Amino acid sequence: MANSPQAKKRARQNERRYAINKARRSRIRTFLRKVEEAIASGDKDAAAEALRRAQPELMRGVTKGVLHKNTAARKMSRLSARVKALG
Repeated sequence: MANSPQAKKRARQNERRYAINKARRSRIRTFLRKVEEAIASGDKDAAAEALRRAQPELMRGVTKGVLHKNTAARKMSRLSARVKALG
């Protein structure tokens, strides 16, 4: 358990950041799931639109430190390849 004042403050900050990061990660996964569902349905236009909406969320996750840059790039690459292959 944190004893010093700065350790107590750091614990409070960690809890707050954890909640924010958790919400952001959940939001990103929701956008990715929408792309996956559109791909599964076979609708190329819907999949492309969902991918277009998901990209800024992924990149925002990178800038906020929730995702690694290469992870986001890999996800975008694989999803866009799958959307492209739908036609």
